Amino acid sequence: MNRRAFFVSDRTGITAETLGASLLTQFPDIDFKRTNIPFVTNELAAHAAVATIQHAAEDDAIAPLVFSTLTDPVIQRIVATSSPHFFDLFGTFIAPLEIALARQSSHTAGRMHGVFDSGAYDKRMQALNFTLSHDDGLSPRDLKEADLVLLGVSRSGKTPTCLYLAMHYSLKTANYPLTDDDFGSIKLPKILQPCRDKLYGLTIAPEQLSRIRRERRPTGDYSSLVRCRAEIAMAEAMFRTENIQYIDSTSISIEEIAATVVRDMGLH
Repeated sequence: MNRRAFFVSDRTGITAETLGASLLTQFPDIDFKRTNIPFVTNELAAHAAVATIQHAAEDDAIAPLVFSTLTDPVIQRIVATSSPHFFDLFGTFIAPLEIALARQSSHTAGRMHGVFDSGAYDKRMQALNFTLSHDDGLSPRDLKEADLVLLGVSRSGKTPTCLYLAMHYSLKTANYPLTDDDFGSIKLPKILQPCRDKLYGLTIAPEQLSRIRRERRPTGDYSSLVRCRAEIAMAEAMFRTENIQYIDSTSISIEEIAATVVRDMGLH
């Protein structure tokens, strides 16, 4: 079964798409075709969104689902005419929250992903810049400034996890690739010893690691299953010997890895 789903917002649409998509995951037998309609900030844009949604309904001969985080009531009413299946994600909660807090909401667009809190935004940008400049063992001398340092063999998921932690948690996250030079013993490399309380390890199934490495470098020893098994075994032995917490990234998402690391390390 196929069904169209639209996410309509007066800003980026990230919140609408995230909340709506989370709800749709509860219907795994339906193939949803998703469309984000951002920056619906005036009546002209609202009518254009309605036309797009209704055109889809005519093509499919069935009304699509429409998820909205619109804050302007006039624009909201216009877009609500687009489909009988219209879900006001903010309105569902804002009115009860106003009662609970005895305050009127601001009804301001874009507060989640805008630059209303310049201090928080600057902190996130600083974390992202730090993370980019400390990827894959770059600038290892100032690791003491990091909030977190991820360890793991090459292609175990360190870089995407670090970027996610910077973007969503505003954490200065460095990563250090464990290589043959580090496996001379199972002790922690000297350069990491001053920041050992910030270390967290990633491991991965050898078969998965071999597949990922073959996509990057199809030939040679780098992607062989024998080498992958050996590297992972030595990395895990180091984690256990040095009492470094670690997680298997084989079958979990970047979001789950990041949330687990933040929880285990007591970060906020």
